[in-house]
Amino acid sequence: MPILMYHSVAAAPNRATRALSVAPEAFAQQMALIGDLGLTPVTTAALAGCWRSGRPLPARPVLITFDDGYEGVHRHALPVLARLGFPATLFVSTGWIRGEYDTGGGLDTMLDWRQVRDLSSAGVEIGGHSHTHPQLDQLDDGTLHGELDRCTEVVADELGSRPVSFAYPYGYSSRRVRQAVRDSGYGQALAVGNGLAHHRQGPYALLRLTVRRGTGVEEFERLLHGRAIARNFARDRTLTKGYALVRRARQVRRKAI
Repeated sequence: MPILMYHSVAAAPNRATRALSVAPEAFAQQMALIGDLGLTPVTTAALAGCWRSGRPLPARPVLITFDDGYEGVHRHALPVLARLGFPATLFVSTGWIRGEYDTGGGLDTMLDWRQVRDLSSAGVEIGGHSHTHPQLDQLDDGTLHGELDRCTEVVADELGSRPVSFAYPYGYSSRRVRQAVRDSGYGQALAVGNGLAHHRQGPYALLRLTVRRGTGVEEFERLLHGRAIARNFARDRTLTKGYALVRRARQVRRKAI
């Protein structure tokens, strides 16, 4: 099944977020297409709950997810989702959300906690995305658990309930990171991978499909149908493999110090 990964929804994003942003008009068109094709949006928690219990999923399920916590999710995406009655999941980096916990790391205008609460009240599941958005697999155990626990605590403090779903910053995880996420109380977690999600991937490594500013309506429809995914993301996979070698070399150097 397709799990769509969005970041910013903005008419005039800055340079840091432009490539992974989507224009408001394009987002509205994409959501309308989901409705026209008869797909059924569900939350991350609902998907995982069905897979764990063996309950059937609704017909032609799809997940709509947003990472980081950009203000345009409230300004532009929420009205569209509300009009269509679509649930979604927002994964927040709690140290990027405007307010008392803000560390100043946000890449563009971010949500504040009032807006996050508005989204939650409107049926958007709020999940965790770490506190400061680091590459979790590059952290030592203490720092890793600190990132996860701080994120959980802040969301619980602001919303009154602990998040149960998680998305790995940058999509990076490892067996150690996945176990830490599980130990922190999260019931499921999403990666990137640019592929369809399957039950056999397990609840802590579900793949998503990146939606970006250059994603046209025809390509978006192909993603929903699971067609030509390898071709659409061929360049991404090449870059990911190259960067994986760089990251591996950094890990080796750190261990040698």
